Amino acid sequence: MNPSSQSSSRPFEQLSAQSGLGCGPVALAPLARRYGTPLYVYSADQIVERLKLFQEAFASRDHLVCYAVKANSALAILKLLAAHGAGFDIVSGGELERVRAAAPDALARVVFSGVGKTAAEIDLALRANILEFNVESEAELELLAARAAKLKRKARFALRVNPDVFAETHPYISTGLREHKFGIDIGRARALYRKAAGNPWLIPHGISVHIGSQIRSADPFGAAVDRVARLVRQLERDDIQLASIDAGGGLGIDYHGGHFDAAAKVSEYASAIDKALGSFKGRLMLEPGRFIVAQAGALVTQVLQVKRTGKKTFVITDAAMNDLIRPALYQAHHDIVPLTPRKGKPRQVDVVGPVCESGDFFARDRVLPPVQPGEYLALLDAGAYGLAQSSNYNTRLRPAEVLVEGKRARLIRRRETIADLLVPEIP
Repeated sequence: MNPSSQSSSRPFEQLSAQSGLGCGPVALAPLARRYGTPLYVYSADQIVERLKLFQEAFASRDHLVCYAVKANSALAILKLLAAHGAGFDIVSGGELERVRAAAPDALARVVFSGVGKTAAEIDLALRANILEFNVESEAELELLAARAAKLKRKARFALRVNPDVFAETHPYISTGLREHKFGIDIGRARALYRKAAGNPWLIPHGISVHIGSQIRSADPFGAAVDRVARLVRQLERDDIQLASIDAGGGLGIDYHGGHFDAAAKVSEYASAIDKALGSFKGRLMLEPGRFIVAQAGALVTQVLQVKRTGKKTFVITDAAMNDLIRPALYQAHHDIVPLTPRKGKPRQVDVVGPVCESGDFFARDRVLPPVQPGEYLALLDAGAYGLAQSSNYNTRLRPAEVLVEGKRARLIRRRETIADLLVPEIP
């Protein structure tokens, strides 16, 4: 329960007055000039470091860290995590194919979550022999049994139970209350396990819970796992022995700058879960996503114009809401810093993109150092739900991605072209 204390809050720091902001030892400005902007840049070293925090924190217990692919599904990042022992939490057949492309040997470490799995997706996962289906409704359990019988492949499953635990987070990413669409009422789960135990094509393998995302306190996680552990003990009295408890993901980060002690947060989280598990001897599974990749990434953008209208000053960038939608969707905060700060009086500005929507903004009334057209800005903590939620709105091309490993930076996704966008269309 003593993860490394070497975890830094962000890998992005000013290298020197000449080099400007860097990702580790690699300056960002040359990357922006070489690959163009908008540009996502990620630190491989911090991604691995964050994964290891979880692995070290639970080293005394059988466990598997299943990275939540939805946070950032870049093939190079999936390959990197798989090489360091991670499993994967997926929510679609497409994400399963991403894992297959990046790390086919990791298919046996995949758990399949999500409220609306199709028959085709279930078949794909059964043929891949994934570790476990996290089942979210009685109807889905019946569909899983039917598809398993059809393919003559036994399906390991966990019921995702809804523990009715409140987590203080944005309402769009809270998932653990009765009124949410996710999971099965925990009071109904025992009967469903009994029923499934009699089906020759279903294997009651585990139990799953996920109460939301960007949760900063460990207490709700402990409360949810405590309720799950009690249900596991009840099932043992029914002669149903579950091999795993999946505690889900959702551990939050600090988007507002300053020092963030990631190691202390993981240690606090691990202690709460370990206490709630009590004497459970099976495997613990975790599904962190944002905590592993968010602070490892930045979106680099170039200033197009500085526009003054009445009392407002707008810094217009070549990145837009289609590249990073979190501020528009969740009113999310991202620190914004110039790659090479200039001297001068800071001023209050709105940082906006060129998309034809009033909601196309990254910050409102933000105090920034003076910037001029042609200069570069970095939007920090953008490694999670950045490119993964991007779109081609306004027929804009999605950004390139660069992964920095030590002193080496490499392109892991080229910038899209208009030809890429038009391929599937029929005029």
